[in-house]
Amino acid sequence: MNDAGGKKKPFLFGVDFEMKEGFFIADPLSQRDILFYVNGIGNFDGIDFLQSINYNDYQFEIFPEELTEYKKRFNRVMSGLKRGESYLVNLTIETPLKTSLNLKEIFFHSNSDYRLLIPDKFVCFSPECFVKITDGKIYTFPMKGTIDASVPDAETVIINDEKETTEHNTIVDLLRNDISRVAHRVQVNRFRYIDEIQTNRSKILQVSSEIEGTLSTKYISEIGDIIFNLLPAGSVSGAPKESTLRLIRESESSCRGFYTGVAGYFDGANLDSFVLIRFIEQNEEGLVFRSGGGITAGSELNKEYSEAVQKVYLPF
Repeated sequence: MNDAGGKKKPFLFGVDFEMKEGFFIADPLSQRDILFYVNGIGNFDGIDFLQSINYNDYQFEIFPEELTEYKKRFNRVMSGLKRGESYLVNLTIETPLKTSLNLKEIFFHSNSDYRLLIPDKFVCFSPECFVKITDGKIYTFPMKGTIDASVPDAETVIINDEKETTEHNTIVDLLRNDISRVAHRVQVNRFRYIDEIQTNRSKILQVSSEIEGTLSTKYISEIGDIIFNLLPAGSVSGAPKESTLRLIRESESSCRGFYTGVAGYFDGANLDSFVLIRFIEQNEEGLVFRSGGGITAGSELNKEYSEAVQKVYLPF
């Protein structure tokens, strides 16, 4: 990444959550092994493909784990929070699903700024930017706080929710500190603004903020170092990072792999990257949707379980 950045050569990259696996593709627009779409730039022409599929009649059935199973992991996280090991933990679940669509069809029809397809492995349709790097500046947009848009006065409810406010404040503080490790003159440009996301089940509202920092003059040849110094993404791990990662390993049944990792595209001058959430993976048993949410000492079991299940959707 550093070498390609210094030579101003485009590339596509991805890194898994545990930072044990990844990929780097030079000249990514010329290949079709891994399909991607990053804010209007992609390596495919899906018009004919889309016209050949009837999306008005498709199956999408989910099989969430029982609340009692989620409660076991939730209680482990809460015990760690009470012991002072963390003050924000991202806890995830795996939801088996049945759908008449394959991963490629989901990729092409998803309405999302960030999409990635590794055939026969996973599809991701993420709403969450990791970092953008352009003109000597770095930006990140932490996203914390989700509510069904049909709730009366949903925007007011989510903005005034004490637990959600605490969680969002924590992640903004964490990412502001992370950005300070690779940049200077770090500032919060926008704080707790609302994004609306249309899904196949309902509309949801999500709360985001915008953080900006100024990079060194030689940032373009250090672009790999910059990204890896920020991993894993704070919004899908927690704070403080090291002890929170230990708590995640204790509480979740398996490694996350590429789920909650990061991927991005460098066009020769600018880099745009995203967090690998809203994620469907294919395994021997079928398809599994992976989702989660932030847990604090003020979290309520039923609300956190409902939020994790609410994030199991197709962005159609």
